[in-house]
Amino acid sequence: LIYHSTLFFLMSNRLAQEKSLYLRQHADNPVNWWPWCPEAFETARTQDKPVLISIGYSACHWCHVMAHESFENDYIAGLMNQHFVCIKVDREERPDLDQIYMEAVQMLTEQGGWPLNVFCLHDGSPFFGGTYFPPEDRGYNRVPWPQLLMRISDYYQKNKASLIKNAENIVKNLSHSNAPYQTPDKALNNETLVEAASTICQTHDDTFGGFSAAPKFPPVMTLEFLLEVRQRKFCGNADTQLAERIDQVVNTTLKHMAQGGLLDQIGGGFARYSVDREWKIPHFEKMLYDNGQLIGVYTKGWLRYQKPLYRAVVEETVDWLLDEMQAPTGAFYSSLDADSEGVEGKFYVWTPEQVEAVLGSKDAQRFCTAYAITAQGNFEQGTSHLNWVGYDFNERIALAPLRAKLHAARAERVPPGKDTKIMLAWNSLLIRNLADAGFYFNRRDWFATARRAADWIWDHLRNTHNRLWAVFYSEGPSFNAYLDDYVFYTEALLAIAAKIDWLEPETSGEYIERAKRLTEVIITHFGDDNEVGFFFTADDHEKLVSRKKEWWDNAIPSGNSGLIHILHTLHTLTGDTVYASALARLRTAYSGLVRKIPNAIPYALAGLTASVSGVAVIKVKNAQSMSALQKVLAERPWRATFCMMTNDPNQTANYQLCVGTQCYAPSDDPREVIESGLQA
Repeated sequence: LIYHSTLFFLMSNRLAQEKSLYLRQHADNPVNWWPWCPEAFETARTQDKPVLISIGYSACHWCHVMAHESFENDYIAGLMNQHFVCIKVDREERPDLDQIYMEAVQMLTEQGGWPLNVFCLHDGSPFFGGTYFPPEDRGYNRVPWPQLLMRISDYYQKNKASLIKNAENIVKNLSHSNAPYQTPDKALNNETLVEAASTICQTHDDTFGGFSAAPKFPPVMTLEFLLEVRQRKFCGNADTQLAERIDQVVNTTLKHMAQGGLLDQIGGGFARYSVDREWKIPHFEKMLYDNGQLIGVYTKGWLRYQKPLYRAVVEETVDWLLDEMQAPTGAFYSSLDADSEGVEGKFYVWTPEQVEAVLGSKDAQRFCTAYAITAQGNFEQGTSHLNWVGYDFNERIALAPLRAKLHAARAERVPPGKDTKIMLAWNSLLIRNLADAGFYFNRRDWFATARRAADWIWDHLRNTHNRLWAVFYSEGPSFNAYLDDYVFYTEALLAIAAKIDWLEPETSGEYIERAKRLTEVIITHFGDDNEVGFFFTADDHEKLVSRKKEWWDNAIPSGNSGLIHILHTLHTLTGDTVYASALARLRTAYSGLVRKIPNAIPYALAGLTASVSGVAVIKVKNAQSMSALQKVLAERPWRATFCMMTNDPNQTANYQLCVGTQCYAPSDDPREVIESGLQA
């Protein structure tokens, strides 16, 4: 009987033919999973059952845990099938759905995360939800999943009107949250941005870095904002105290992230977050979007502080991306799982005996001392995850051959699963920062890699109307692109345009033109004629229970934050007032957010600060002069700079700098022309 019951469930599971790795991971569950589709909601309406929407992603450890404990359990699956219509969603291919239901759960429980489990009416309106639920009572104020299922089903049958009312209120609140918190004067100025930087610095953990207690996520956008404010235009002689404070904050955080377990000390690349305050033990999945952004902030950290550790982090992270995450197309895969052989972190951890078996007794003792590998361990079952506690960078260099031996030995282990879908937004974050790193570290091969990925996207994730696709599977592209996709890819194209003439002279105009075309699509299809801000979905997107605007920067920037960077850059490059008008309108949305919760919008703040500093454009007459310019810029703190070839007969020397609408005297000395208008 049990066998036949299970067979029935398997035959009813509709995920086996889905493209998403995450959905296919659930294809053998005895739950009668539907993918997101109109037929699922029609079935719920016909059978008068509530809808259960369960959202996660392939590299998520706790998604795997709940799947093993509950979704693979015949009894629990039977309850789900009997009382609900169950829908599985991959948050990475449907961030529009994840955004709606995550916000709803956060309204209800004041917390969120994955797996995300939301109970809805037949039209998708949410009325209750949460994250992980255990299969039985384990304390911690978490209702067991079977008990929760029965409570909700019973309440639905007896009090449906109450749930309908609750869902209506939640949907109203979702729409209401589209409006940003604005102050009456809607004014932003330098002082406001400096105050925001000071406020953020007050929340810094001066011992271990970061801006929160555990868990700690890499605060890339916050550090980028602080480095923007660190420029002399904001932190001049009148405020050296703030400049020194920013130096302390940025260096403390960059150093501890690089020395701790967030960074894979053997193989390179960063994990998603640290479960502890000291960055020792990560949540082991590696995500493309984190590593793309971390390359950028460590590049900017190196440019300002010239610390060799920061350069090493960039080099090792890029090497990992090229070795393990690059597809044959030139674009990059999405993620590595937290688990291998069903155990979180197993691929990455060591015991002293395992190290000795590879390195021998003498070298193993030296290595274990430098990387905190002990008999007691710092992770589960007496194993240790590497943390570099030697602190002497010369010693770190000397240990490189030993790390290489352990890396080769680790390659013999069963690796974590890899999600090979290609995400437009995440690739774009990497392209933007890899292009910068390639230029400033004088790595033409890195820059060429970034350009190749950008060109592949233009050719394979875009149609003839300049509309984009969000995801590429081996079968081809899927899902209409979201605001993030358009914004991040446009930023990536501008990053290529900013330095491509160094690699291939007189090519920048092509990438600027691409950026202009996509920005036109953004304004036309994502804009709001009635209120400030841009929607996450286009005007011709599938109709959902709410059309959202995203203001907060999370693990990745919000699309509205990124648009600030795009609009002020394109206005500088083209002089087109369309961009200036759109930027002026968008700025008003942030007037209250900057004052009330600056730590929630750091990428917007970085864009607002950069728009005050102005985009620097250095026009170069002689292609051979680009190498000298690159060398000088690599010795200076980062700022948004375009290095572009020119045929202007009125330019009387090799180089001329313009910042905003102000141009400085041309010169044949790149250092002289830069110092004339770019203050560090």
